[in-house]
Amino acid sequence: MADVTSNELSERGTQWLAGAGLRPTRQRVALAGLLVGDGRDRHVTAESLFEAATQTREKVSLATVYNTLRAFCDAGLLREITVDGSKSYFDTNMSDHPHFYWEDDNRLSDAPAEQLEIARIPNAPEGAEIASVDVVIRLRRS
Repeated sequence: MADVTSNELSERGTQWLAGAGLRPTRQRVALAGLLVGDGRDRHVTAESLFEAATQTREKVSLATVYNTLRAFCDAGLLREITVDGSKSYFDTNMSDHPHFYWEDDNRLSDAPAEQLEIARIPNAPEGAEIASVDVVIRLRRS
């Protein structure tokens, strides 16, 4: 992000929030700028986003980062991918696509969607509907 100015990060972050109808508070704009300001998709944890904010000298608590990520998900700006039932990653790419989870690095990356084929999924139980299907392919270095 070194080639993107802080004004550009803020402007892109503000536009991203406005598109979802979220109020652009100082902290939301700062975090949104870190997430989408350079135009690249990314996968973050609350902890990694908190660390990035701290490195830019943004005054924000870890609790605020968690709350902001939740608000971004609720507004449809981010998708949460849970790994191991306890570790959540937040994805700025809202298209349907699978992920690689790199166990050695605890890192999530996009997998090529065009290579994924799901022939059939089970029917939802009575009284339920399928909200989404997340595909996470776990990898270890050989």
